[in-house]
Amino acid sequence: MTNTPTSDSSLLEQYGPREAMEYDVVIVGGGPAGLAAAIRLKQLAAEKNSEVSVCILEKGGELGAHILSGAVMDPQAITELFPDWKERGAPLNTAVSEDRFLFLTEKKAYKTPNFVLPACFQNHGNYVVSLANVVRWLGQQAEALGVEVFPGFPAAEILYNDDGSVKGVATGNMGVNRAGEPTAAFQLGMELHAKYTLFAEGSRGNLGKQLLQKFKLEEGKAPQSYAIGIKELWEIDPALHQPGLVIHTAGWPLASDTYGGSFLYHLEDNQVAVGYVVGLAYDNPYLSPFEEFQRYKTHPAISRFFEGGKRISYGARAITAGGLQSLPKLVFPGGALIGCDAGFLNASRIKGSHAAMKSGMMAADAAFVALNEGRQADELSDYPIAFKQSWLHEELHVARNFKPWMSKGLYTGSLMVGIDQLIFRGKAPWTLRNTHADHTCLRPASEFQPIVYPKPDNKLTFDRLSSVFISNTNHSEDQPIHLTLKDPTVPVQVNLAQYAGPESRYCPAAVYEFVKTDAGEDRLQINAQNCVHCKTCDIKDLTQNIVWVTPEGGGGPNYPNM
Repeated sequence: MTNTPTSDSSLLEQYGPREAMEYDVVIVGGGPAGLAAAIRLKQLAAEKNSEVSVCILEKGGELGAHILSGAVMDPQAITELFPDWKERGAPLNTAVSEDRFLFLTEKKAYKTPNFVLPACFQNHGNYVVSLANVVRWLGQQAEALGVEVFPGFPAAEILYNDDGSVKGVATGNMGVNRAGEPTAAFQLGMELHAKYTLFAEGSRGNLGKQLLQKFKLEEGKAPQSYAIGIKELWEIDPALHQPGLVIHTAGWPLASDTYGGSFLYHLEDNQVAVGYVVGLAYDNPYLSPFEEFQRYKTHPAISRFFEGGKRISYGARAITAGGLQSLPKLVFPGGALIGCDAGFLNASRIKGSHAAMKSGMMAADAAFVALNEGRQADELSDYPIAFKQSWLHEELHVARNFKPWMSKGLYTGSLMVGIDQLIFRGKAPWTLRNTHADHTCLRPASEFQPIVYPKPDNKLTFDRLSSVFISNTNHSEDQPIHLTLKDPTVPVQVNLAQYAGPESRYCPAAVYEFVKTDAGEDRLQINAQNCVHCKTCDIKDLTQNIVWVTPEGGGGPNYPNM
């Protein structure tokens, strides 16, 4: 007798119907965009002396658990939301004190004079923050205003009305074993119905991806472009610490034809955030973003900061970086995309949190007007109109050519970005477009030599498993694997045979591993419990055979202050 996993629909038939809760607005994702939208809705309701019911679903075990960003934060959006954020104790404690931009060769570092740095690389007036802590603070403000926040409840399914408009979402079932069967701890998911549902899942959102396809929101847009950002938090020698110092680099260790670069930010309390960003349009299947990051830390201009230091946290997250030309249609009947679920990040500034917050606030304004007019489940057309008239649109318009230029290689890209930003001030009479989705860019392994990366020394450089350990990642082992394959034969027959198994290298958490069976044949082993929810596999898999779905609630990393 074969053991066939029970489907979610048959569990619903057996144990349903699901309980349902009704709200005016349901927000999927408790990051900067979702929280800003919820806060704005409650502020508007208080101003107009009206009631708006708002809830946030957050897949992390607590607000901030899955939040990872550099981060240097532009305070423009948070100032609009809370003009008195300083008095309220928002954790923007460390103003940027110095900008350095370095071009690295293997042994040397060349500092770019600040007077030739484009405005996008200048951070005067910004703050070095832990975005996870900013999100926790925003969560406190939201709850104080009456927003209902449900951490540990991932939205796993979109619900639709009979006319095809979005009705809300359902949370995932709990207590289902690896075979998909209910255990003694089984709980059916809940339905949350709303007049409008805002999707704020972050980069490559699971439900956002479905909405893009169902409502054809990317029609006529340039293909979206992504990067992976890998980050460590260190506690360093106080003598080497300079609060507010912001260092960015380009060049070594990446080849000049591969988009990427580093950040090194000095926070308060002798802490340093160090990270590496690699564009996911790279073509060499032997490249490992994680190993490139470890190599970067060994550069003499960088390693000196970590002498006598201690690594205290690790994580990774995809970045939606295509910019204005890749931004999808933002609205559909019954809801909207906000934050990185849409792709508002300004890649030239390496900043997205202020843009995410502003997008959430504009969507909230549109939803509040619609609710006051007695509308529901239609398109919030005021939101894209407000965006086109906003400072955010102007900012993204100025930056629109950055990523397309940089895709042409470090030297050509840097020269042309300099011309675009310094001479034309972002107002050049041309607009470039990305032409290829990232997953189409890998070339066969036969065209490359394997890259030999140095072994970790466990003082400055580390392996993936010890890194995942300090991300506090945890998933219940006996649950359905949330990294699903459309066709289980593809990893060995295509990815391994022709491309040397790139998933074993682009994943920063050692989830994908090719192992031998007892018969000596290759098979892909998926260590799903290691997954840090970065979404890189969902983006970079060359046949789009890997599909990331939400695991059981509360699973994944638990970042304390990333």
